Amino acid sequence: MIIETFSADETYEYGRKIGSEAQPGDVYCLTGDLGVGKTVFTQGFAAGLGVEEAVSSPTFTIVQEYEGEKMPFYHFDVYRIGDVEEMDEIGFDDYVYGEGVCLIEWANLIREILPEDFVGILIEKDMDKGFDYRKITLEKGGVL
Repeated sequence: MIIETFSADETYEYGRKIGSEAQPGDVYCLTGDLGVGKTVFTQGFAAGLGVEEAVSSPTFTIVQEYEGEKMPFYHFDVYRIGDVEEMDEIGFDDYVYGEGVCLIEWANLIREILPEDFVGILIEKDMDKGFDYRKITLEKGGVL
């Protein structure tokens, strides 16, 4: 599925829609270049889960945990991991196979340990279509 957004607000709202449809055990893998709107999408996703606190990128902690209305939300940013084994040290499997929903930024860096049924989300810019244009591609088990 491909969605086009033309503002940060639209990207946020699309994230909110996807978050509101998430189920316990779902794993969403978010990729895209720096500055494409991954954090904006994630903030909307969290809002769709009913997370009320501010959501920011967990770049230096690898994972941030939030309480949503129906389930926990685990937001990963694996951009700075040096080795996939670091994910074992933080209990990655407990998060991914638990009762919450996971959203993993830069998931392509840990592809080999992702569950097969993840939903890949790729966000891309196209400056020819405008500064705020984003192409968001969703694909089960793909787009990493």
